[in-house]
Amino acid sequence: MLDKSANAGQHSYEARGADCYQTPSCAVEALLRVENVPHHVWEPACGPGAIVRVLRDHGHQVIASDLIDYGDPTHFYGRDFLMEKLPKGVEIICTNPPYQLADAFVRHAIKICPLVIMLLRLAFLESVKRSDILDNAGLARIHVAKERLPMMHRALWAGPRASSAIPFAWFCWSRGHQGPTTIDRFSWRNLPTSKDNGLASS
Repeated sequence: MLDKSANAGQHSYEARGADCYQTPSCAVEALLRVENVPHHVWEPACGPGAIVRVLRDHGHQVIASDLIDYGDPTHFYGRDFLMEKLPKGVEIICTNPPYQLADAFVRHAIKICPLVIMLLRLAFLESVKRSDILDNAGLARIHVAKERLPMMHRALWAGPRASSAIPFAWFCWSRGHQGPTTIDRFSWRNLPTSKDNGLASS
């Protein structure tokens, strides 16, 4: 279990790229339709905590942490995920990582946890430099959104909502998985959403 003691990361805020964007809660609801998410979850880039709220609403026990303090007393702020070990009892890491640190988040997550699910741009499949985490690294399933998700705005955004121009998918790593990666498509429409205009935050 994480504790409240400060864990001074070695990455500056600029280097960590505190790009906390709003994750649509409909995407999390859809994930729960296509994946059997274990009970004990760690969300290490929780932001204000909307992915956490959706999971908790479904009965999951969630440890929520982030480098930046967004003021939720149930979260562990000031924690640099890239410097952390797996908290006792955690069965899965599930998050929407900072875009600039997505590669590093995936590498660290699959190193310390047997089951990892991350919301990433579909273009994450590209690039030779990611071969170590995409080829023969336990990438078991990719769930691609049929429709573009609602726009992921920065945390606390209060302006107009729109649809994203970027395709996203849930990438699922399972330690020990061998063989090809399964790719399917999911729809997030007509699913229950949270009260904040369908947006969760992470």
